[in-house]
Amino acid sequence: MFTPVTVALSISSMLHTTRVVAAFCLLTLASAAGAASLADRLAPGMPHYFDSFDATQQPWEPGQPLNIEEVFKNYQYYEILLDRDGKAIVVNQYIRGSKAASEKYRVLPDGSLQKSGQ
Repeated sequence: MFTPVTVALSISSMLHTTRVVAAFCLLTLASAAGAASLADRLAPGMPHYFDSFDATQQPWEPGQPLNIEEVFKNYQYYEILLDRDGKAIVVNQYIRGSKAASEKYRVLPDGSLQKSGQ
């Protein structure tokens, strides 16, 4: 038999459960948005220019993007090329407009980078 007290407790419990489920969904969406693949953020096969590069970040995030005018104003910048399948990047470091270094990295499933042989 239901009394007003048991009905009120039941409704309260359902509201609490609904809030917990809603909070979980929002957290899942927020983390999924931050975990977009590199191919979603960088066009494969096209050069992208950044002010810095740090391969030790986990997950890896590119530095501040630079437009072509900013590239020529900077003493040092990085050109990043994502391969066609989105599983590797080539990072070219430029100093005073001349290529100073080039390294290739594999993009791991967790978003981190692993240096690979040239």
